[in-house]
Amino acid sequence: MNSTSVSVQQQTEIAKSIKVAIAKGDGIGPEIMEATLRVLHAAGAKIEPEFIDIGEKVYESGNTSGISEAAWDAIRRNKIILKSPITTPQGKGYKSLNVTLRKSLGLFANVRPVAALHPYVHTNFPDMDVVIIRENEEDLYAGIEHQQTQDVVQCLKLITRPGCERIIRYAFEYARAYNRKKVTCMVKDNIMKLTDGLFHEVFKEIGAEYEDIEQDVQIIDIGSARLAAKPEDYDVIATSNLYGDIISDIAAEIGGSVGMAGSCNIGKNIAMFEAIHGSAPDIAGQQTANPSGLLNAAILMLAHLGQTKTADKIKNAWLATLEDGVHTADIYKEGMTTKKVTTSEFADEIISRLGAIPQQLSVSKLSTGKGKITIPDYKRKETEKVLLGVDVFLDWQETNPEKLGKSLEKIDSYKLKLKMITNRGVKVYPNGLEETFCTDHWRCRFVSTDMDTQNKTLTYEEVEFEQVIDLLSKLNANGFNVIKTENLYEFDKKRGFSLGQGE
Repeated sequence: MNSTSVSVQQQTEIAKSIKVAIAKGDGIGPEIMEATLRVLHAAGAKIEPEFIDIGEKVYESGNTSGISEAAWDAIRRNKIILKSPITTPQGKGYKSLNVTLRKSLGLFANVRPVAALHPYVHTNFPDMDVVIIRENEEDLYAGIEHQQTQDVVQCLKLITRPGCERIIRYAFEYARAYNRKKVTCMVKDNIMKLTDGLFHEVFKEIGAEYEDIEQDVQIIDIGSARLAAKPEDYDVIATSNLYGDIISDIAAEIGGSVGMAGSCNIGKNIAMFEAIHGSAPDIAGQQTANPSGLLNAAILMLAHLGQTKTADKIKNAWLATLEDGVHTADIYKEGMTTKKVTTSEFADEIISRLGAIPQQLSVSKLSTGKGKITIPDYKRKETEKVLLGVDVFLDWQETNPEKLGKSLEKIDSYKLKLKMITNRGVKVYPNGLEETFCTDHWRCRFVSTDMDTQNKTLTYEEVEFEQVIDLLSKLNANGFNVIKTENLYEFDKKRGFSLGQGE
């Protein structure tokens, strides 16, 4: 298998057109796509559209996925998709096609640049120029949820080492390729020490290879606040799926350009480019929509394809159009707008300025990028994995942890003994506090009887899986409702499970 490699180097424009799957989308989608493609054609972009049907009409035809096999084939064949916003019908049985595309195609990196367009688009942060690079496939967005008791539901947060390595390396490679100076990692590993701790650990490991780039790690809550207060302090931000989803919207909102920002979703073999806004069916067909978000996504697509000079030509013409006060209705501003235009007219104005350079806004310099963004294949290292015990989760309706603890200590299980009980993560037995509120969901930690369960050194002894099976059998025979188990492992002599709060 080859590593993922994305060309960004300055080069002579590609002579042969590249086929691109084009999804016109729903609502305002066809209007903004038509405007965008006209600008690309006029600028000399070397692309050959292959139109595909996805979205609302496909849903309504009875296909609950919103995409046909023919469309899947076109995307996989062409490797590139430029997509207008789509509408997911309300009601049961319909899944978000956006999520389906990202996860099914392995589009692990969501890249969203947000730069201020002050004073032509209102923002309180005229110097803002940040790129948020978000892991796109895992975390809580794996969507693995269960109701375990009457009171408690669970959502699994899955963070993987290969997922961390890919997105973090992509962030550093992106920064280097596009002359960015700093990468900030945002996590919550003061609380989630294993999942977010892994993301932080990998950031430090990979960051050591990029001594030319300034590096910073921030806790996500204060990091989000600082991004909202001083976005000019940030350059590239690398983070996991949920945090990235939240802060990318924060950035777009404070940048004043929610309807004008484009994004790309990068995978090993396929890449998808799209506007970040919705399909806006309420204004569909009125020619009032701003095509800037999709146009900026198309500019990112051209840079990805190595057509960076054409990308710069379009971006600079777009910026010059804004500077001249030619605006669509959504960014109309008294005293700033000199000409209010329709969707199609906005495209015409951009085309008329191809070759122009903005005088106040920053000139696009994608063509000065160099090198390649290369993501090596993941290589799993051999580790020593040792079983140390088991967490058994019980559905138990009473609220007295002392009673539960005494009952569990009577279980005659081969070499496994109760060490503690937690409720919602807080230790309630032994020596819990009577003020702690308890639900019907109890985590009961069993470890080897070869260790002193009362000592505070937190050392564990190896156990056999047969001991776990024996314990579960004994619990069931004694009427305990086991709803879940988690084995407690040590990896290369490093504990692979969290301690209870108060343990």
